[in-house]
Formats: sequence, structure tokens, C-alpha cells
Amino acid sequence: MKFTFETDYNQRALTAMARALRKTLRRKSSRTSRFFGLLIVALAAILTIPAMDGDFTLTVNIAVTWLAAIVILAVFLFEDSINAYIAKRRMLLGTDSAKSSFMDDCYTSETQVGLSEWKYDRIDAIAETKGYFVFLFDRSHAQLYDKERISGGSVDEFRSFIEEKTGLPVEYVG
Repeated sequence: MKFTFETDYNQRALTAMARALRKTLRRKSSRTSRFFGLLIVALAAILTIPAMDGDFTLTVNIAVTWLAAIVILAVFLFEDSINAYIAKRRMLLGTDSAKSSFMDDCYTSETQVGLSEWKYDRIDAIAETKGYFVFLFDRSHAQLYDKERISGGSVDEFRSFIEEKTGLPVEYVG
């Protein structure tokens, strides 16, 4: 059986890829950075409470402290979108769309730049989101496959196929 995907690497797709990386291979460092970020936000709140005993005066220090806390919270809320935006800006011209074919011994990915052949044993983890399969190679590199543009079989058949070929479970990351 030969599966084929056509994928556009747009903001939505790259956000799903960033989320998959954050929730799988970057899980430990993501939790650590979120813990320390929330600790800083809590400290910002605690440090400004004494200033609120009676006469509240907005000083430059309090404003800067709360601005930093708001920026940290905004980064946490939009972390995947921010990472997707950065990834999009770093992409080579001609790699924003790919057609991938999966065979028994390998799979290929064709863009305007060229054709690449990949072996299944190079994949470190496989994630699945609502709309995509994501192959994760390391903490910074992944490939994405649009489930709506699959041909050659169903999504369930592909999931079984890729689990068999890689020996890895497909982890749903939402």
C-alpha cells in the first residue's frame, strides 16, 4: 500500500508542529520554563502588594514589573504560534508545500527545491493532532502531514502502517 500526503506549511500547520514538539520531545524543558515563568509572575504580584496598602502609587518599577509579567503570560499563551512564525521566516524558499509518498522501505518528500528520501528509523517520535501527523526527529526538527489531504488509504490505516514501520506509538497531543 502506498500512502500520499500533500501538505502546506502555513501558520496553522507550523503551529500544530510546534505544539507537538512542545508536548513530546520538549516536554521536560517546557514544564521547567513554565514553572519558572509562573514563579516570576507570582513574585511580581507579591512584590507589588505592599504598594497597595492604602495609597496606591503607580511607579516606574511597578509598571515595569507588571509589563514583564504580562509579556511572560502572553508568551505562554501564544508560544506555539510564536515558534511557528519564527519557523516560517526561517524556511527555505520553495519548501512551503510538500508532497510525500510512503512506501514499505522508506518515504519521500518532494518540494520545489527537490526530492528527499527518508528512512523510518530516523524518526524519534510520532505525534498526532486533530489535523496532522507530525514526525519528530529531534527537539528542533519535525515534518508534518495533513490528514485531510491523504490518499491511498484512511487515516486509521496510515496510523497502523506508520506504527508498524517505525515501531513507535503515535501519541495524540491535541
